[in-house]
Amino acid sequence: MLVYPSGVDVSSTALRFLAARLKEHRRALGTRWRRLNAGRQALLTLAHLRSGQPYAQLAAGFGIGTTTAYRYITEAVNLLAALAPTLAEAVRAASTKAYVILDGTLLPIDRIAADRPFYSGKHKKHGMNVQVIADPKGRLMWASPALAGAVHDIRAAREHGIIEALAEAGIVCWADKGYQGAGDTVRVPYRGRWDILSTGQQAVNRSHAKIRALVEQAIATLKSWRLLSELRCSTTHITSLVQAVLCLHLASSN
Repeated sequence: MLVYPSGVDVSSTALRFLAARLKEHRRALGTRWRRLNAGRQALLTLAHLRSGQPYAQLAAGFGIGTTTAYRYITEAVNLLAALAPTLAEAVRAASTKAYVILDGTLLPIDRIAADRPFYSGKHKKHGMNVQVIADPKGRLMWASPALAGAVHDIRAAREHGIIEALAEAGIVCWADKGYQGAGDTVRVPYRGRWDILSTGQQAVNRSHAKIRALVEQAIATLKSWRLLSELRCSTTHITSLVQAVLCLHLASSN
């Protein structure tokens, strides 16, 4: 396999953050020697998450075996996932905002037609449903564990306890029609064809759309980590990958 120099468009803050966490983890384990130091292991993990490169290619570039690359990346991902904020922590952070924006996104997976639980009728493809909370400026605040793509947004929000948590904290939340019936503090647009809505309802829906559109920035931030747009791993690992990306994003943003 040929090897060539390449770059990863990730903040050096994220690299330093992950390297520091890996050093602490190694000290706790009492690790004396490894093929890669903590900094190189962190870079290996970032290259995998950001660029979505296969283990074999990364292993060749870093001069290690494919199994070793898989083990190093899995270790780092699990470590990051454990550090990601919980919903309760995200709600506490959201309590300082005027409101938050909630939306769901589908992370595509390579499944066949027989895998019905993972097929999203809305998106017409197989994937995993992830709920995203953004602040009023469209910045990513929290991402949920992944559920099968057939799960509707409102059901996913209820299963994660998002609606209940926001209501208890009295936080106003803007969402699309997929959250119709959520009640409490969740604000959704008026339903119905545009031509049958009143002038006032049309004006409300226009304003609502402008506010809610900002959540697309948060979703784009999540999917800018290319691995999440080209998932070819077991569905049981996707939650850890999402939480790892969330942790890295927040660490480099603060």
